[in-house]
Amino acid sequence: MIDPATSQHAAVRRLVADVVVPITEPGFIRDAGIDIDAAGRIVAVGPITDLGPAPGAVERVGGLLMPGLVNAHAHTPMTLVRSAGDGLPLQRWLAEGVWPREGKITYDDARIGMLLGSGEMLLAGVTTSCEMYLHEEALLDAVEQSGARAVITPGVVAALAPGGVIDGRLDLISEFHRAHHGDHDGRVTAGFGPHSLYDLAPEQVGAIVERAAEVDALVHIHLDETRSERDLVIERWGGRTATRILADMGALEGRLLGAHGVWLDDDDLRLLGGAGAGIAHCPQSNLKLGSGIAPLVAMQAAGITVGVATDGPASNDDLDLWEEMKLAPLLARGRELDPRVIDVTNALRLATVDAARAIGLGDVGELRPGAVADIIRIDLDQPVFTPGIDADLLAHLVFAGSSHYVTDVWVNGERVVKSGVCTTVDMQVVMREVRTRGARLAT
Repeated sequence: MIDPATSQHAAVRRLVADVVVPITEPGFIRDAGIDIDAAGRIVAVGPITDLGPAPGAVERVGGLLMPGLVNAHAHTPMTLVRSAGDGLPLQRWLAEGVWPREGKITYDDARIGMLLGSGEMLLAGVTTSCEMYLHEEALLDAVEQSGARAVITPGVVAALAPGGVIDGRLDLISEFHRAHHGDHDGRVTAGFGPHSLYDLAPEQVGAIVERAAEVDALVHIHLDETRSERDLVIERWGGRTATRILADMGALEGRLLGAHGVWLDDDDLRLLGGAGAGIAHCPQSNLKLGSGIAPLVAMQAAGITVGVATDGPASNDDLDLWEEMKLAPLLARGRELDPRVIDVTNALRLATVDAARAIGLGDVGELRPGAVADIIRIDLDQPVFTPGIDADLLAHLVFAGSSHYVTDVWVNGERVVKSGVCTTVDMQVVMREVRTRGARLAT
């Protein structure tokens, strides 16, 4: 039981389930309840027999309750260009498949694309995403409507800046952070999204790091996604790896999230781990683009906080984090030739609390007093959860579970999916919009 005494105050309601998976406590709790206060935070979790009388309304939801999943790296408005450029390696995929369409995206396109992706994630039980994209105000508008949690790191791309000068863009992002960090009851936080060190010069990254440090903001950057990217950075910037450049620019002294990290070497891992940096591991996207398999076991052994991520829906091609949660341990076990290296508890953490910590959120991804009530319900009355022996239940969840079994979702204690229907986004209307807009971008 977890601190039931704190639940005895007004405006607290209780969800009662057959099983609760807290994540940061071992295993799971049967016949358990979660008490949620009026601010959308958890005040108690534990067996019903230990929680005592319900302090307020009780809803018996049954099934399994667990934290909402956390997508550590996404470009969600790319629902508009889903599956573009299939079969091409990263640079050709960008240049030939994605950028010609993305160059036509307007503010309203980005808003509709983000709204579709946000609803798609909520239906899959993904309650939080860390976004790197342009049109950041459009992303904000979309998550305001959907009710999702988002870390918005507006992209900085030198190739798109007039004359390659990024100062004006940094001013806009600083203002965005000032205006919107902590918006919508804390559901929206903001950071900086330098694209990469094959696009930006080290000094430009240093300027971004300085801006982020002024407000203790997350710096979210693509890092060693492909071998050719790594080689290009080393050749261009005097033999230094991207990680070494980040260290030289002071990025490891602040809050850093590297996306991918497929080709990090031992020295890179040591630097990142020693700094407490995070890595967003995108196994499906890396496989689809032929980029490689990230060294997950070595990352964790070095002390890096790793969370799984989908990447964008053009290179995945969905936003279903259940697939990443399953694929990450399977690839690690195959790479290491050892089925013990990433167990199911570790896998669950990759998609919840560890992903949340990697993107700078300390009260997300776990069910404990003080955490936000981002909760999903899984229907256990399914063949894949049978026989449901206690010793095997978490393995069922990781290796047989699926977004298809998510029935209900709460963010900040507010229900945004009920009985498999998104209550905040009319998905049929938004899908029609994206079909029309996507067709225009493809011409």
